[in-house]
Amino acid sequence: MNYTFDILGVSPILDFFNHQQRIGEKATPPGVEYLGTYQCTLDAFLESVETVPTQKGWNMDRAVDTVIQFWMNHPDRIRYWKERLEDAGNASVLVSRIADMPSLKAQFNSLFKEK
Repeated sequence: MNYTFDILGVSPILDFFNHQQRIGEKATPPGVEYLGTYQCTLDAFLESVETVPTQKGWNMDRAVDTVIQFWMNHPDRIRYWKERLEDAGNASVLVSRIADMPSLKAQFNSLFKEK
């Protein structure tokens, strides 16, 4: 299974929590997870990935490797989002997404079908 990881932005904590609640109410592909961290560090991202439920059948070693590869290959983006998180203050989280490719594709396709 191939995974993808990306940093999506900075969000107030309550907005992120509400978004997570709405996702839980919808029938979403099981292989897409949105994660929030208070720090822009590799350790924080890895800890957030470890919270993904294991019943999803993910290869967690591969998922963790995907996060590490993102960290190693995108220093400018990481620096940018670290600065944005610091600008936003303590009441915000850095939002990221990790997904298996087929589930992410299905989620994007479902966005086009919604009215």
